[in-house]
Amino acid sequence: MDFISSQESLSALEWALRAVVAFFFLLVIAKIMGQRSISQLRFLDFVIALLIGNIIAHPLSDEQLELKSSMITMTVIVLLYVTGVYLSLKWNGLRNIFDPQPIPLIENGQINFKNLNKARITVDILLSELRKEKTDDIQKVVLAFWEPGGTISIFLYPQYQPITPTDLTLAIKPFDFPRTIIKERKIVYDVLQHLGKDEKWILNKLKTTHNIHVKDVLLATIDSSENLKVFLYK
Repeated sequence: MDFISSQESLSALEWALRAVVAFFFLLVIAKIMGQRSISQLRFLDFVIALLIGNIIAHPLSDEQLELKSSMITMTVIVLLYVTGVYLSLKWNGLRNIFDPQPIPLIENGQINFKNLNKARITVDILLSELRKEKTDDIQKVVLAFWEPGGTISIFLYPQYQPITPTDLTLAIKPFDFPRTIIKERKIVYDVLQHLGKDEKWILNKLKTTHNIHVKDVLLATIDSSENLKVFLYK
């Protein structure tokens, strides 16, 4: 394990071993930090990402720095991060530091210029975010918030909101999420088991409904009514 310690020089194999150890150690660190740090780059997450990236990078490029010391430092930082996240769930004061309240940028169809400066964004950025949400007119917006994760939440006046089946008093079909039953020529047996079917059943269904075999299928999904949608390689 000499490659983990400080060395005058490292062989190509030792450099490779450092990279492998660092890779799997980062996987463990990411698992401990949880999905929050991956899906949402909030204030605390951003600070931790900068620290971890900086700490692990140096021993992977400088043989005179110990990889072990960097791993110990990262472990302590991640423990502090997890503790901070846990405490922020308990104490509102700490939560407001780590996860600040959203900033209202538009209120009753008017831009709040003071809050634009507070959020440190320009009018161009605001308009860009509105376009991403398919909103073409600021005066249609009753409220728009700049969220801590760097996204914008938009609420339109009722008269500009999309029409839903409820508005038209239409019969609403229950939600039915299709399951992937074949992916890249391979049958997903867990889905077959959930449906109470076997391999012979899906092979026969492919043959009778589409006249194809599993090897021709890139993707196939099935809903609760056993309607099969197939996407072929060709």
